[in-house]
Amino acid sequence: MAASEKKTPLGELARLFLKLGFIAFGGPAAHIAMMEDEIVTRRKWLDRQHFLDLIGATNLIPGPNSTEMTMHVGYERAGIPGMITTGACFIFPAAVMTGTLGWLYVQYGTLPEVEPFLVGIKPAVMAVILGALWKLGKKALKSWALVPIGVAVAVALYFGVSEIWALLAGGVIGMMGLVAFERMKSGKNAASFFLPIVAASPFLQAAVTTQSEVPLWKLGLFFLKVGAILYGSGYVLIAFLEGDLVDSYGWLTEQQLLDAIAIGQFTPGPVLTTATFIGYVIGGWPGAVVATLGIFLPSFVFVAILNPIVPKLRKSPWSAAFLDAVNVSAVALMLVVTIELGESVLTGWVPLVIFALALLGAFRFKLNAAYLVLGGAVLGWLLMLL
Repeated sequence: MAASEKKTPLGELARLFLKLGFIAFGGPAAHIAMMEDEIVTRRKWLDRQHFLDLIGATNLIPGPNSTEMTMHVGYERAGIPGMITTGACFIFPAAVMTGTLGWLYVQYGTLPEVEPFLVGIKPAVMAVILGALWKLGKKALKSWALVPIGVAVAVALYFGVSEIWALLAGGVIGMMGLVAFERMKSGKNAASFFLPIVAASPFLQAAVTTQSEVPLWKLGLFFLKVGAILYGSGYVLIAFLEGDLVDSYGWLTEQQLLDAIAIGQFTPGPVLTTATFIGYVIGGWPGAVVATLGIFLPSFVFVAILNPIVPKLRKSPWSAAFLDAVNVSAVALMLVVTIELGESVLTGWVPLVIFALALLGAFRFKLNAAYLVLGGAVLGWLLMLL
């Protein structure tokens, strides 16, 4: 349940999520860490347990997890209007930036040089994630029985198991184990149930003919399909786009796709605004709008359906155990993402210095994530000039 039952004005929600949309660098784990800081720690709009439950549930549905978390917060604070406000405000800054970069790209055929700023942003984002992991991890690990679940999911993810299957397996197997553990503690028979088989998700395949000029309805339908069935990280999105836009439909060249992916990586906010850039390259500003609406619309529908259900899951021992197992699995996912980010980011003295200073700011001085990210960007730029 929400920590504060008082409804939040839409203007206040809009201001917060517009700010997050401008500074949310680093991918879903970083976005969720920033939200935890603003919503749970500072404003106390949700308690940490409910925030964790929403993270766990969101990881099991298609779409961009961090963007869907913004929608959940809006729904909790102001119903459907709040959900639309928070989701739209979080998406808007990144969509405008990627659309503008798409226009520059079409006009001049090149991308701006942003590497000096990313050198500082990425290690600062790592510190933000670790700060949230510390708080969420303490809440998620309610008992030692949850530790093996988190460890097993982390190992599976690190060695390449798909995120959705690792989280589902962690939730289902963990649920069975936790219920069995509770039965053994109470002296009941723990072998009176069996593990259900999880069916594979169906994949949709659209048949679209290649044309030199792509109709807007066809572009929108393609991104609607992607938004409705996309699980996992930005790397899964890349696989979708590579297979369809380049190989099957011929709407983009390989180089255009690589440039679009680069745009999605170094702009703040959800990586799915890569669709905005692609939409502009294919169909100008109308294409950018249609692609953006298409890829994000399913998330609004999924959250509107899911949000009222999550609190009810706490009322059953089985579904509560499932939520606990999924929550610790989601924390394990954030940890693995941080480790992988560290392997690619902490490769020189500049990012190491910024990472250490950002850790100090996050843990010792409890600085807002916005200051850490912006400070990292400026410090990275200054140190690269040396």
